[in-house]
Amino acid sequence: MVAVDSDVVSHKHGPMQSPIALSFLNRWVRTCRLMSVLGFLMWGSAGDTAPPPNSGDAFREPVGLSGGGGMFTPAISPADPNLMMLNCDMSAAYVSEDGGRHWRMIHQAQLRSDTRCRPAFHPTDPAVIFASSGGRLRISRDRGRTFAPHGDLRESVHGEIAINPADPTRMLVGTGGGRCARSEDGGLSWQVCAGPTGRVIGFHFDRTRGGRTVFAATDRGIWRSDDAGQSWVERTQGLPWKEVQAFAGGSDPGTDVVWLYCAVRSKTVEGRFQGGIYRSGDRGESWEWAMRSGLNTDTRQADQWAYGPVAQYNHLLATDARPATVYALNTATGFHPPHHDTVYRSDDAGDTWRATYFQDPRFPQFNVAHDYVTASTGQCFKGGETPFGVAVCNTDPDRVLLVRNEAHLTHDGGASWFVEAAPTRRQGSPGPTPPGCNGLVVTTTWHYYVDPHEPDRHYIAYTDIGLARSLDGGRTWRWWNQKTWAPWRNTCYELAFDPEVPGRIWGAFSSIHDIPNDNIISERHGHRGPGGICVSRDFGASWKVEAEDLPARPVTSIVLDPRSPRDRRTLYAGVFDEGVFKSTDDGRTWTLKRQGLGHPDNRRVSRVILHADGTLFASICAKRPAAGAPLMSVGVGLYRSRDGAETWEPMNRSLPLLYVKDFSVHPRDSRRVLLGACDAGGRPLGASTGPTTEAKPGAGSAGKDPRPSAYFHRSARAGSTRP
Repeated sequence: MVAVDSDVVSHKHGPMQSPIALSFLNRWVRTCRLMSVLGFLMWGSAGDTAPPPNSGDAFREPVGLSGGGGMFTPAISPADPNLMMLNCDMSAAYVSEDGGRHWRMIHQAQLRSDTRCRPAFHPTDPAVIFASSGGRLRISRDRGRTFAPHGDLRESVHGEIAINPADPTRMLVGTGGGRCARSEDGGLSWQVCAGPTGRVIGFHFDRTRGGRTVFAATDRGIWRSDDAGQSWVERTQGLPWKEVQAFAGGSDPGTDVVWLYCAVRSKTVEGRFQGGIYRSGDRGESWEWAMRSGLNTDTRQADQWAYGPVAQYNHLLATDARPATVYALNTATGFHPPHHDTVYRSDDAGDTWRATYFQDPRFPQFNVAHDYVTASTGQCFKGGETPFGVAVCNTDPDRVLLVRNEAHLTHDGGASWFVEAAPTRRQGSPGPTPPGCNGLVVTTTWHYYVDPHEPDRHYIAYTDIGLARSLDGGRTWRWWNQKTWAPWRNTCYELAFDPEVPGRIWGAFSSIHDIPNDNIISERHGHRGPGGICVSRDFGASWKVEAEDLPARPVTSIVLDPRSPRDRRTLYAGVFDEGVFKSTDDGRTWTLKRQGLGHPDNRRVSRVILHADGTLFASICAKRPAAGAPLMSVGVGLYRSRDGAETWEPMNRSLPLLYVKDFSVHPRDSRRVLLGACDAGGRPLGASTGPTTEAKPGAGSAGKDPRPSAYFHRSARAGSTRP
């Protein structure tokens, strides 16, 4: 999925004219903003040129829930421990300059996300950052505001970028081909290393030897070089097997102490725990077991919530500042301590360990500040896995950053963990403060609403995390909980507000996310899960199913006719793969209305809009008959009904499209339509301005060109002869 600046919602709202006017105005503004964003995408792809850095920061601030999408590959600057960076799986990368309390999104034309490669901060110059942009090495010289291509590395970057702290001109990287590459001129030129093979897990430069001795760990073993990476020798003596899962090292030239740590796959052998964490105090010549006091060595599940019968140690962290301090992160063999997934810490190189991370508020040792999940539900819903990524500051071993769908940080070595700058009430107090936004807006926002009756109430319809609401104009946000959420809580696609009854809202929900994005269209994600319509009578605080006669399919859109009677509202709902349904009794019963809509092979309705003049619009998105197959030409397009959904007519007959994304209708003139698409159905990419269709020259191919385009329709004769 693509998440660019559309995830950063402007924190502004104006006076309310009418509920329906606000709905149409929001749609028009949102789509104009979408087209602007799409223009930036095309601009960036033509040369990765971006607007001036932070050109909008003075009047724009992120709002909403912090987190929600997966975050990966974090890093902390050794030159400035407050400077941090991470990537998310929604295409964006983020930087913090205040120790992780607030984050800013890096413009995608400067740097594209890479969840498979950890960035690297220069050891002494905090302005310099090396990072992967979709696999290609880039450098920033201004603390992550701008990035430029760097060096001649031809393979994609993968795993880790490492810089020799003693000589920053010497660097190592992992590559997508399962090899390592080295540079001796600060990353300008690269040579492939002869020796290490496999997926790179980590590197360590031995500072007691000026960094000329260097270690590389992959999922196939551990290697050492004593000539700055020119030649390598495998160093795995003492390990039971070479299924390496984690690696870290620390070396202090002041004390001549070097500690290396690795974790191999944990197994049960003859009823006993084997594998896990090992350490070396002789630069890898030999390895000894470090699973001593305090670690999880279970050999069977403690309860039904276990991730597995044995704990896997997938992350290790160590520093040059204090080589004997090491962190280990494990999967859970049960939900409750001591079987839970946690962050173990040792200050004696693995002789003894203690757990430092207790995320669930119900744990007596609870020491993690509330995020939006725990603040709303009173518990966490962790699945027992290790974090998606972890980092430690090489000059301050008490600073650790771990990321899942939220970012948790400690500045005191694990004694406490925080999520954002805002203070949070602790266990035993009246309740946690609803969290604000720390800038980590990392999932798709379908709609942002200001309540038509009480403008301090705001709502966000999300992918993956459903619905969020604010009672204070967007400053803090509340998630829903077990007693109040919709049965299909993955995604809220749209809300419809009653224009006369305060607090009455209908919602379109689904267990399937990302419709109509490409992972659905290309069959990478399943789309046959359920969805439905719920109603709230308390301003979105709780939701109830009342709808009958609806198939168990994703509901992608819902609109209300404000001209219908107050006690018998007319509503229209787009149901994926089915068509448009209509209700004339407040959403209790529904009737399918699809005469002329789409094609029997494609009725993937993704958006419905009701104009103030009564004209109803529906878009049908792209479809592939199977993964890898060409896009289908039937059904897809924009449709219009002038008789309350009884019959439908295609609007873009003169401009066939294979991949319609979204559209908007002018609030005062239903003949003026903006339509966003990813192809021109075999015609060149361009703009349609009617009354006859013209496609300006461009580069496009049927169903294959992924670049988005905008089409502007302003004539009733484009696809129809009706006035």
